[in-house]
Amino acid sequence: MNWAIATLNLAVMLMPAVAAVAAPPGGAAKGDTPLESMQIEIWPEYDRPAALVILRGELAGDVGLPAAVSLRIPASSGGPAAVAYATAKKGPLLNLKHDRSDAADFITLRFTVPARFFHLEFYDRLATGTGERTYKYLWPGDLSVSWLEVVVQEPAGASNISVKPALVESAAGSDGMRYRSAQLGPVKQGKSLPIEIRYAKTDPRTSAEILKLNAHAPDPQASAPPAKGDPSSLLLASGAAAVLAAALGGAYLYWWRRRPRARAGFTADGRFCSQCGKQVAAGDRFCAKCGAALV
Repeated sequence: MNWAIATLNLAVMLMPAVAAVAAPPGGAAKGDTPLESMQIEIWPEYDRPAALVILRGELAGDVGLPAAVSLRIPASSGGPAAVAYATAKKGPLLNLKHDRSDAADFITLRFTVPARFFHLEFYDRLATGTGERTYKYLWPGDLSVSWLEVVVQEPAGASNISVKPALVESAAGSDGMRYRSAQLGPVKQGKSLPIEIRYAKTDPRTSAEILKLNAHAPDPQASAPPAKGDPSSLLLASGAAAVLAAALGGAYLYWWRRRPRARAGFTADGRFCSQCGKQVAAGDRFCAKCGAALV
């Protein structure tokens, strides 16, 4: 009898480990690292015939550092274009090492954040062979979020644009493009959020090509980025269109300063940052000294 009880106790103790081994590699992490805010930005056909998705996360204030984060992105993306962190809301982005595991529908990224702010971006497939175009992104609900915001950049030359859930605020940015946004409030862990964008477009050129956004770099001392997680970051008040436009313009310039300009992140020999001259390692996405984006 004692042998049977001991065997049963051992089996109960091993059940969590067996379940962890049996879990599919693309599954969401069981542990939750809560977020104070998450901003999901989707830029269809911005500089590629694809959808650029940007995830800007801020850890909750009571999360101990460094913090482990596990987050899924669509398998159709092929993987992240950048994983980075910042030590302050307006600080430079720094490369962040990550591990990945691939499954049929998702790629799971695991990384340890030494600060409260992380930045993740990827390009997802978007069919552009017809005039009627659709892109769907699913926030998988891997983390609980106290304040979720969605921003969609309207493709240049597009018409009949619709977004679900409805993004009721629309304003022009300083880049000449229009942005739709909405504050969706808290989202619990395990609750997914589908975002669907539909529009008509026959011009095969990207927004950057149509508006010649690569013609010159904006002044790096231009307006500051909006505060992440702050409900007034992009949506200050209903009807405050002028203030909203300025905030969106700041958000655009904040991102633009961190994207490669004319594909010139490296010098010709590929070993030094062209912005500050610091030597960089192979595979770095951002300069560790100045935060400039690297090709």
